[in-house]
Amino acid sequence: YLNIGDGSSVEFEFPENAEGIIVVSSQYGNRSSDELGRETRPRLRVTSLDTEVLRIVNVSDEGHFGQEKSYIVSIRSGLAGMAPLVIQLLDPGRAAHSLLVEERKDFKIKVSPSDETYKNSGLVHFSQNPILYALLPLIFINKCAFGCKVEIEVLKGLLKQPHPVILGFVGQFVVMPLYGYILARIFALPKALALGLIITCSTPGGGGGYLYSLLLGGDVTLAISMTLLSTLVATGMMPLSSAIYSRILNVHETLHVPFVKILVTLLFIAIPISTGMCIKYKLPKVSKFLLHFIRPFSFILITGGIFMAYQMGASILSNVHPQIIAAGVSVPLFGLLVGYTSARCLKLALPARRTVSIEIGVQNSLLALAVLQLSFRRLEADYASQAPFIVALSSTSEMLLLVILH
Repeated sequence: YLNIGDGSSVEFEFPENAEGIIVVSSQYGNRSSDELGRETRPRLRVTSLDTEVLRIVNVSDEGHFGQEKSYIVSIRSGLAGMAPLVIQLLDPGRAAHSLLVEERKDFKIKVSPSDETYKNSGLVHFSQNPILYALLPLIFINKCAFGCKVEIEVLKGLLKQPHPVILGFVGQFVVMPLYGYILARIFALPKALALGLIITCSTPGGGGGYLYSLLLGGDVTLAISMTLLSTLVATGMMPLSSAIYSRILNVHETLHVPFVKILVTLLFIAIPISTGMCIKYKLPKVSKFLLHFIRPFSFILITGGIFMAYQMGASILSNVHPQIIAAGVSVPLFGLLVGYTSARCLKLALPARRTVSIEIGVQNSLLALAVLQLSFRRLEADYASQAPFIVALSSTSEMLLLVILH
């Protein structure tokens, strides 16, 4: 019975921050009486599944036009994105509860970003910069060289005494995502931003963890091994965590969680590290050759990373959400505290305590940033990317402060 417009389309577009109307027509013109004999007419209920993108202001009955009945739905658009609608036609009749005549969930409203958002800023989005694509092969080679530093004997030792690794897995993939969700609820973060924070908290240990372990008196070989293993485990745990929390946040219908792209991005890290391990034991000469590239390539990647970070900051943090700053600052501190306390409870040696603490506290925020930027539409991606960007800045600043104090 229900249609919007001429019924030829189920997706409609509105600009950001605009008021508008939707005309819903119905062929259901049944009139009945309630228990007191009063005449009743069918009524329309319209719900937006993402109120941050689209809010329903009111629904008014415009009366009959021949056999057709019309309703005017007043809306107010918000953030850019896609808001599915639930449209229900109800007939009060004689029943104690309104009879559901028809329900449609196929209509969607797309709120498009203002064209002036980036035109006025004069910024070129970092994803359009050729430097990004020039850095990708360097990242692959650097990770491969990083794999050449992994000691198989250390990995075998962790199988006999897996306590640090188990602590790392529980902290990285259970405690931290839960903490991200709690922060999202405390600060009442919008859904896209909340999902960005949880994906950030679900990432494995960062590539810089072994460097901090070296500077802070941790176990460097343990740090390298934990980073490798957590990255491999993240290929399953990160998509699983994203699926669980997208359901809890009820964003699975409004935001597409990119499970395949999360997996592909993680494999881009795990495969070259694993390849480097194979090269070390099958082709030792090639391994020595690759190890010479770690320092110069790392310098180039750091320099390129700083440049890209500047471009990211200019576009992503232009309209930063204040609550995410407080949340982002607390994430590394909480991870460090959880890691050190749990390692101390298991009476691990002091270097191992520090390494476990760093592995849980210093997560791979840049991986979360890459996942979000490669998966969502530009404006939606930049909005959600505020979380990993703030966490990355906070983590770097806090760890450098700890190094200076140490």
